[in-house]
Amino acid sequence: MKPSLILFLLLTLAVLSCSKNDNINIAEETFGVLPSGEHVMLYTMKNANGMQASVMNYGATLVSLKTADNMGQISEITLGFDSLKQYLEKSPYFGATVGRYANRIADGKFTLDGQEYHLATNNGPNHLHGGVRGFDKVFWDAETSQTEESKTVTFRYTSVDGEEGYPGTVNVTVAYTLTDGNTLKIEYAATTDKPTIINLSNHTYFNLKDAGKTDILGHVIKINTDAYTPVDETLIPTGEIVSVHNTPFDFQQPRAIGERIHDDHPQIAIAGGYDHNFVLGTKVIGMRLAATVFEPTTGRVMNIATSEPGLQFYSGNFLNGLKGRNNVVYNKHAAFCMEPQHFPDSPNKPQFPTVVLRPGKEFTSLTIYKFFLKFVGLEEK
Repeated sequence: MKPSLILFLLLTLAVLSCSKNDNINIAEETFGVLPSGEHVMLYTMKNANGMQASVMNYGATLVSLKTADNMGQISEITLGFDSLKQYLEKSPYFGATVGRYANRIADGKFTLDGQEYHLATNNGPNHLHGGVRGFDKVFWDAETSQTEESKTVTFRYTSVDGEEGYPGTVNVTVAYTLTDGNTLKIEYAATTDKPTIINLSNHTYFNLKDAGKTDILGHVIKINTDAYTPVDETLIPTGEIVSVHNTPFDFQQPRAIGERIHDDHPQIAIAGGYDHNFVLGTKVIGMRLAATVFEPTTGRVMNIATSEPGLQFYSGNFLNGLKGRNNVVYNKHAAFCMEPQHFPDSPNKPQFPTVVLRPGKEFTSLTIYKFFLKFVGLEEK
């Protein structure tokens, strides 16, 4: 074999090797520096189909998620910002891990084992998403790993006893895994050294059409439950579990978000749309398909499966002209959230599934977002 041919083959193999590694490796880049000096890293995972997920260790946050549409174009399907500075200044929990207690706790207080604990009231009279400095606003340690068919970024954080008013030192992990099956898995785990409460979720804002340039009222959703928890004027559950039948909350059959979002219904009026917990079960009994979202223009479909007993469906009611990624202005209903969780205000509602975590036990939770395409008039792909 001629030396020139050998050199050509070696160069070709080198190029192919680099291309393969580019596809396999998790890309890392600095996203910004916190005022406290920590360098926030952005980790980008890409699967064999071109789907991409980017996460950062400020808030264990999903910064970006890109999937294919029915024309084969891969583009953004979430709301977010271009810089860390914007996340620090004005983020309404875009893509963040929320905790130590996701959602609301009435009057910022609860009683556990006879002792009353007081938390920040950062949402009117109530406590929201872990308080003033919840898990969405802290720096997490990160590590990466991968197999032939998946890539994972795992975040770790230790919440010390008394942080934001919560008892117990809690060790938390949140792992994002992107698979070649076009799924994004989020796995949560936590342990504690004294009795505490915990409720973790992810607060990604989705718009499967155009990442927030227009509203999500044409998205068609199906939520696999016949019950939800109505709320009072401050969005705290009343404690009732009521039927969705003959209400705007009945998504047992596929229905456009905008079909009944303006109905004359007291619960719609309170929230300015949807911001309610849908009851998947009254106890944790394993994984189930909670909801499906279909966007007719792009053909994108998202299935949400979870081990959690509840699903908070939020229709972006409080977005009010915030400027986000690529200078896109996010207006009311520019996105929706599907947040698997335990029920809001569970520490004060003994009839709800418990959120108490005790020493020697482990909190675990799994959410899976599965993406595929639907072609109108053709079989699903």
